[in-house]
Amino acid sequence: MKLVFATGNSGKLREASEILGDGFELSSLAQVGITEDIPETGNTLRANSLQKAQYLYDICACNCFADDTGLEVDALGGAPGVYTARYAGDDKDFNKNMDKVLHELEVLESERSMAASLGLKTKKPSRRARFKSVITLIINGEIKMFEGTLEGEIAREKSGNGGFGYDPIFIADEYPGQTLADITEEQKNEISHRGKALRAMAEWLKTQNL
Repeated sequence: MKLVFATGNSGKLREASEILGDGFELSSLAQVGITEDIPETGNTLRANSLQKAQYLYDICACNCFADDTGLEVDALGGAPGVYTARYAGDDKDFNKNMDKVLHELEVLESERSMAASLGLKTKKPSRRARFKSVITLIINGEIKMFEGTLEGEIAREKSGNGGFGYDPIFIADEYPGQTLADITEEQKNEISHRGKALRAMAEWLKTQNL
């Protein structure tokens, strides 16, 4: 089955192709001649995912899907959330994004230490976090949505050379002591938020007479 994935991220495209496996032929935005940025003005992951898929479908009238993924850090009140890709600026520089998350957690921990030195009791900032992915599939004009979540925590420093995005600072519960950038792509794909949503999409597609 041919599907257009509303992404210009080669890492995402490779990951999706590996997870979906045989039977699916994926194309990126550039491969179908779309070079402009797709609008993402929603207030939720679901809204952004739907907006991107609908935008693509309106242009190419092709079977397609889009994802929106957010990192939620408990101590930061759920941030970056829908601003995950642009947390440190519109240039979508993930090194800067990671640095901002690490710095904000360091500030919270420093504030707690200062309060403790003054004899004040304060709760230790949690480093618990999760990735959430929402995929919107438009197939023959029908809209379906699929979701996946990966629980874990934020590391104290970047580690690893694999993956993309925030992978170097995210430690999944399944691999304690290792970030997503430390483990193999196969290991990551087995547990990832996007992998869970993609597999749910693939299973649904297999039940359809398309």
